[in-house]
Amino acid sequence: MHTGLVHQLDFDRDGKTIDFLSIPFSIDRSPYYQVKVPICLVRNGDGPSVLLMAGNHGDEYEGELSLARLIRRLEPGRIRGRVTILPMANAPAVMAAKRCSPLDGGNLNRAFPGDPTGTPTWRLAHFLESELFPRHDIVFDIHSGGTSMEHLATALIERNGDPDRHEQALQLMRSLGMPYGFIAENGPAAPTSMGAARRAGAIGVSGEFGGGGTATVDSMALTARAIDSLLVAANIMDGPVLGPAKPPEGPMQLLSLARHSQGIYATRRGWYEPAVRLGARVAVGDLAGWYHDLERLEAPEEPLLFAEGGIVISRRLHTHCEAGDCLIQVAEPVGN
Repeated sequence: MHTGLVHQLDFDRDGKTIDFLSIPFSIDRSPYYQVKVPICLVRNGDGPSVLLMAGNHGDEYEGELSLARLIRRLEPGRIRGRVTILPMANAPAVMAAKRCSPLDGGNLNRAFPGDPTGTPTWRLAHFLESELFPRHDIVFDIHSGGTSMEHLATALIERNGDPDRHEQALQLMRSLGMPYGFIAENGPAAPTSMGAARRAGAIGVSGEFGGGGTATVDSMALTARAIDSLLVAANIMDGPVLGPAKPPEGPMQLLSLARHSQGIYATRRGWYEPAVRLGARVAVGDLAGWYHDLERLEAPEEPLLFAEGGIVISRRLHTHCEAGDCLIQVAEPVGN
C-alpha cells in the first residue's frame, strides 16, 4: 500500500479511457497522499501501439499542451490500434513549473530504469520501463529547452545497436517533419526515456521543440505536425488530428553532438551575453559571446570562442550563470 505504483487500466479494452497512475507517497500534510499522473488510453482493435509522452521535464510546455489537446480530440474511430497519452509524466514538476520534481528532486529523464521502492520519480521510471513501454511499438517523448534554455527545433533518437531497429528509428525521426535531427550516443545503460524505450523493446523517438518556458505559434505548430506525422507514419491514423497537413520545408539535416568540446561552459560566476543566434553556422575560433563580471566593473568582458565549428543548436537563456552552466552548444552537420 505504501510502495510501488497502482492503476486500474485495461490496456486491451477498446474505447477511450482517461484515468491516473497513482504513486503513494506520504507527506506532512497528507499521510496517505498519492501522486496522480494523468493517462489516456485510446484503442480501436488490433494494430500498432504508440505511447506519446510530455512533461518528462515540467517546464517544457509544447508537448504538454499538444497532448492535452490530443486527448480532447482523438476518438477511437480515428485510429487503428492503440495510442497511450501521458501529457505530464512528471506531474509534480509540471504543477511546480520546474524541470525536476519538488517532491524528491527527481529528474525523470535521468531516473531510468528506476526503482519500485524509491521515491515517486524513480517509481514512475520503473513502471514506465518495465510495464508501460514494453506494451508499445513506439515511444515518442516530447521535450523543449525548458525555462533556462533556447533550443533549435531538433528531432532526436539514441543509437540502437541493432542496425534494423536503428534504421526504423531513423525513418520515424525523419517522418516528424523537423528541420534538424541528431543521434545521441548515450550507450545501452542511458538513464533517459530513449534508453529505457530501447531496453523495453520499443523504438524511441524524441525531440526538442522550443524553449524558454513558453509556447509560441511556431513551436506549437511544429509540435502538432510532428505528432500527427508520427501517428500517420506508424499506420495508426490516415490523416492529421491536431493541425492541417503541411509538408516540411526541406530535407532533415542530421547533426552530431558527441563531444564536450562542442559546448562552452562557465567556470565561475558571471553574466553571459551571446553573439550568435540559434541555427547560425560557425567556425573554430568564431566569437560565441562575452562573459561579464558585474562584481568587478573595471574588468573587461571576456570573449568566448568556439572550439569547434558547426551549427548552433542551443544556448542558455538566463544571463546570470554559475560555474558548470552550459552557455552554448554547436553541433556538427553529418551526412544524411
